[in-house]
Amino acid sequence: MCDTLVARTGRHQQRYDSGFRLVAGCIPYRYRDSDASSEDSEKIVEVLMINSPSGPGLLFPKGGWENDETDQQAAIREAIEEAGVRGKIMKFLGCYQFKSKTHQDECSPEGLCKAAVFAMLVEEELESWPEQNTRSRKWLTVSEAADSCRHPWMRDALIGGFCKWHAENMLTKEIVAD
Repeated sequence: MCDTLVARTGRHQQRYDSGFRLVAGCIPYRYRDSDASSEDSEKIVEVLMINSPSGPGLLFPKGGWENDETDQQAAIREAIEEAGVRGKIMKFLGCYQFKSKTHQDECSPEGLCKAAVFAMLVEEELESWPEQNTRSRKWLTVSEAADSCRHPWMRDALIGGFCKWHAENMLTKEIVAD
């Protein structure tokens, strides 16, 4: 395996569909023990968010879905590049449309984007990652993350996608990859 990870840049392989720039991202999550000292203590789910050099608030890792990868591969790549985590895609949470203020181009002059978002169970936190000089990462409870989301569509993905899926799967006590 290569010791140095490098972020992809440029738009020459970017996917578009009907005027929408296609992006992929994930909600990275993990479980930690609650502060209770009992052996049957409940696990607390935490999600990983990152800052952005372009403004306040926190984000989930996401970015352009390129022609040489699947949407799941793009989501995993973005998690590595932006947040420095590797993991396993557990569930497709949905597609979310939004308007980008910073990514208008000839293929999407209005900056329209369509994001495929996945739940990703984090298996490894990297000590170094491609965008660590411009981004920091922070583990939050779901309620803290909902309050910290910069974009309403990311909050919708967290609450309407991730939380709904997670609650349904916790009832059966089975969180298995699709």
